Amino acid sequence: MDENTKRRLAGKPYCPDTAELDKFSHLAHRLCRDYTLTTDEDELERQAIIDKLFPNHGEGTYIQGPMYVDYGRFTTIGKNFYANTHFTILDTCPVTIGDNVMCGPNVSIITAMHPLCYQQRNLRQQADGRFSDYEYGKPVTIGNNCWLATNVTVCPGVTIGDGCVIGAGAVVTKDMPANSLVVGVPAKAIRQITEADRLNNFPY
Repeated sequence: MDENTKRRLAGKPYCPDTAELDKFSHLAHRLCRDYTLTTDEDELERQAIIDKLFPNHGEGTYIQGPMYVDYGRFTTIGKNFYANTHFTILDTCPVTIGDNVMCGPNVSIITAMHPLCYQQRNLRQQADGRFSDYEYGKPVTIGNNCWLATNVTVCPGVTIGDGCVIGAGAVVTKDMPANSLVVGVPAKAIRQITEADRLNNFPY
């Protein structure tokens, strides 16, 4: 990796429009497009695409598709991962997902950040003639055994503890303690998940 990419992964300001990052992102976008054109019957083809898109994934990774991924190579996925339709990862900085994590439709995991000052955000010409802005990022970590319901957004810099359930539509802007039920915009941990939440405690 070149120095610009190393700066990006370290969460430092970087230029997103370089030959190396273009190569990485173009491959990821092409693989996402190819995955969208497959169905569950194309199991071997789907697996081959997942292997290329996410070199660091565990056994049992299943994504319904379509999906959008910035790079893929900067995301680590544990065992038995499931994502429903329209799954999005912007892995400007590293994304780490634990074992047995499940995502509902339209879940977005975002690490990309942009300057608040427009003077730093607007496009400018680089030494190589390209026009680019400056960006930075913050890593995201999702622990083991988490469930992210439909339309959840995980914002840059967030760590979600093991065993959390993130309610539908939540926007997670800060770290969440393990085994929490998390809801709202911005999301809050409203209580711990306990033995009382087991299905056998509810009438059918």
